[in-house]
Amino acid sequence: MSDQTWSFTGSIPENYDRGLGPVFFADFADDTARRVSAFNPRSVLETCAGTGIVTRRLRDLLPASTRLLATDLNPPMLEVARAKFRPGEPIEFQPADATALPFADQEFDAVVCQFGIMFFPDKDKSYREAYRVLVPGGHYLFSVWDAHHYNPAPRLTHELLRQSFPDDPPLFYEVPFAYHRIDPIKEALTEAGFINFGAAVLHLDKTVPDLSAFVQGLIYGNPVVEQIRARGGDPARVADSLSDALRREFGDPARIPLQAIVFEARRP
Repeated sequence: MSDQTWSFTGSIPENYDRGLGPVFFADFADDTARRVSAFNPRSVLETCAGTGIVTRRLRDLLPASTRLLATDLNPPMLEVARAKFRPGEPIEFQPADATALPFADQEFDAVVCQFGIMFFPDKDKSYREAYRVLVPGGHYLFSVWDAHHYNPAPRLTHELLRQSFPDDPPLFYEVPFAYHRIDPIKEALTEAGFINFGAAVLHLDKTVPDLSAFVQGLIYGNPVVEQIRARGGDPARVADSLSDALRREFGDPARIPLQAIVFEARRP
């Protein structure tokens, strides 16, 4: 069976935001927003904004006069993001494909993408699009997850899914952790025209505030829930097994290692 369901719809965005947001994304979002604000941009485009975890941090740090436009391929994710902003706050939301951006050439001072590049079917095209919409001297900042070896909780989830469906395992958890080799990424950015390449490995030992919500996010907060159902599986039973496995491996309250890589480059 090939997995055709990769969209973040239905109840997935809420489970993603509530269960995975505080563990996987919040601390890295703080770092991303600080890095972007240091550029002093007048306009910022965020791609793969998801449920607005980075977007909220950016709006808190950037001057109100800085234009901030958050995009995502999945409108239901952006609906969750909208709820994080008060009426009248200077923020724009727009569904958009990061590999075919509906914006003018040289429209933004900075482009930012946290943990989205790994899902792009044509990553090189996404780099060219980021380059196109940046002004000369504009900054591109994005992050990816490091390998499974450095992120044992999603690795354990992937292994459990393989054990649960040995003949046809859901492969969702391979994708976010399979694009992390620094030299090929540097070469791709250089081919797109970027200069001043930089990469920083960020490690975090994260205490999970609510293991139950975290497990809910791991199973119900991404398309893997539909991949389980498509194989006749019961997501609730898989979640129970995962909860037991995480407790055995990391304790309760759990403390899990996380590792990501942040890339920066500039349009000349």
